[in-house]
Amino acid sequence: MHFISEQRLDDGVLEREFTLGDIPGTLWTPESAAPAPLVLMAHNNGLPKAEPRLVARARYTAARGYAVATIDAAGCGDRPRSAADEQARADLRRAMQAGEPVDEIFESFIGPLVENAVPEWRTTLDALLELPEIGGPVGYSGGWTALGIRLAVAEPRIAAAGFFAGGYVPRAQREEARQVTIPLLFLLQWDDQGNPRQRALDLFDAFGSKEKTLHANLGGHTGTPWFELEDGCRFLDRHLN
Repeated sequence: MHFISEQRLDDGVLEREFTLGDIPGTLWTPESAAPAPLVLMAHNNGLPKAEPRLVARARYTAARGYAVATIDAAGCGDRPRSAADEQARADLRRAMQAGEPVDEIFESFIGPLVENAVPEWRTTLDALLELPEIGGPVGYSGGWTALGIRLAVAEPRIAAAGFFAGGYVPRAQREEARQVTIPLLFLLQWDDQGNPRQRALDLFDAFGSKEKTLHANLGGHTGTPWFELEDGCRFLDRHLN
């Protein structure tokens, strides 16, 4: 892991950009000198790691005493996109504009993204846990629920997770949800037109966790109330401290 820049922000959080081979990432750490628990924050849909909503969540969480890390998965941010990915995105836009079914396009697009992203996230986790300022345990918090499900099943170091029911979850991860047993906080926007409400409720029901909490709020995809970030940190406090 090679740090390429750093800056101390107004809230005392240290923000550092890093590279790990071809993987670009950002790490936010609190002022405290003690090793901090780690929270992985993931995004998808081609968004960059500098996406403002993700950065705001990361800074808030780091100021609460956590190390927070994110990376650009393949095809996200400035990383190259394959011709197949670009074609899938074009097919998706065309189908949505025409009002056609899009589930099969999502299946062919999101499924491989998840499979390709998991090894990179695990490699990043290995490198992060070698840093003296990070102690563990590890949590996951992010809008990319499909990746979070796959990581929660494949990665025993993840002790708790917060998922946002706002993205397509492939059939494979919907089945894997039954194997997820860590504590969960699941956020649902009740009026998210791009995410059928019943599908999200069925996914919540499928999780195998004995401790799982559903927070549902009125509003569309980007309307999650700010107080959910505070509640999310309280959830992390219960399970990572």
